[in-house]
Amino acid sequence: MAQSSIEWTEMTWNPTTGCSKVSQGCKYCYAEVMSKRLHAMGLDKYKDNFKVRTHESALKTPFTWKKPKIVFVNSMSDLFHPEVPLSFIKKVFEVMNENNQHIFQVLTKRGGRLYELHEELNWTPNIWMGVSVESQDVENRIEFLRKINAKTKFLSLEPLIGPLPNLNLENIDWVIVGGESGRRPRPIKVDWVVDIKNQCKKSKVAFFFKQWGGTNKKKSGRSLNGRTYSEMPKIKGTIAA
Repeated sequence: MAQSSIEWTEMTWNPTTGCSKVSQGCKYCYAEVMSKRLHAMGLDKYKDNFKVRTHESALKTPFTWKKPKIVFVNSMSDLFHPEVPLSFIKKVFEVMNENNQHIFQVLTKRGGRLYELHEELNWTPNIWMGVSVESQDVENRIEFLRKINAKTKFLSLEPLIGPLPNLNLENIDWVIVGGESGRRPRPIKVDWVVDIKNQCKKSKVAFFFKQWGGTNKKKSGRSLNGRTYSEMPKIKGTIAA
């Protein structure tokens, strides 16, 4: 568990680590870069660098948090990566089910496997499920997400590397948009972001603009047309206090 600087969450929890590239959005993966640093620092959890690994000991962590948290699950991996066994995914879900005082935000680029497995999992209201969509080439991930049993569903359109003019936001609760950061960021255009914001407004979907990105993301900031957008989805179902 770690406090997070990611604008739309409070902390991260990584019961699995490691991943592999699946689309253009992965080209300059921040988690791969971070994993190399942690490996070089000698952290046991990253001894195999960015290879997919499960961590049974991490399953105990949410039980130790005394106050309700908003938690990004697997900032350093993808829970629905094909190398993560269904048996372990079920264990992660059991932990989230039993800790319904916390909100868990799960994000994947493997929409197909998510859909394949979703009926095997217990979708308590505190589990928000999202897919990453960086361009029109992978918009089909949204169709998989739309069909699953999660109560709250969201899109992470980051790193946004192309326009998304015809998003189908039916049964979607929240959209996050962000530009790419790092040493070689691909450009994001204001028109793309404004268009997505307008689509969200038309569909009454919460809109969160995370960042413009670039080589200095702090300097480029997250202001859009003179204001920040930090909307969050309405919580569905019952979540323990």
